Formats: sequence, C-alpha cells, structure tokens
Amino acid sequence: MAFRDKVYHIVEQIPKGKVATYGQVAYLCGKPRAARAVGNALHENPFEGQVPCHRVVNAKGELSGAFAFGGRNRQRELLQAEGVEFLASGAVDLKRCIWRLEEALWVE
Repeated sequence: MAFRDKVYHIVEQIPKGKVATYGQVAYLCGKPRAARAVGNALHENPFEGQVPCHRVVNAKGELSGAFAFGGRNRQRELLQAEGVEFLASGAVDLKRCIWRLEEALWVE
C-alpha cells in the first residue's frame, strides 16, 4: 500500500470527538519521521467527505492554516461540532481529545 493510501486509511479511523497528530499518523504508517509528508497527503486528499482531515492537528494541538478546510475558522467549527474541546490558547485540548494509538488498526 502506498504511503498516501496508508495515511487516508489511518485518518478514516479517527472517531468523532477525537484528534490525532501528524506524527501519530506518520507513526501508524510505519514512517515515524514523516509528519510533514502526512500533512502534504492530507492537503491533497482526494476523498473529501470520507477522510476527516480536520481531525489531524500538530503536536501542540494547533489547527491548520487559514487556507485549509474552506476558511480560517472552518477546522475549529468542524471539530467543535464533534465535541472536541479547546484550550484558551485556541489549541485542541490534547489531554482530553487525543486519539489513543491502541484504538487504531495498523497498516502494513
């Protein structure tokens, strides 16, 4: 399976109300140092509506830039609608909302 396909397969598994980091997705794809490549794959997501890219944040819980998801606040709106909690800083509360790796199905 190609790396991008692995990324989409992993991100599809992130449940509503949870987020994963780019690094977590890279790790689950067998490329733990490929967080940036995960971001690139998600930016080019050909499966809009199927692969919930909005559920992936950086290691600090920060959201994507203004260009993503159709507007500056769109990712936050999508996550809040799913019950994701945010800190006063605007970052996702990773302690409460991080997707645990043991919930994931590994890919080969």
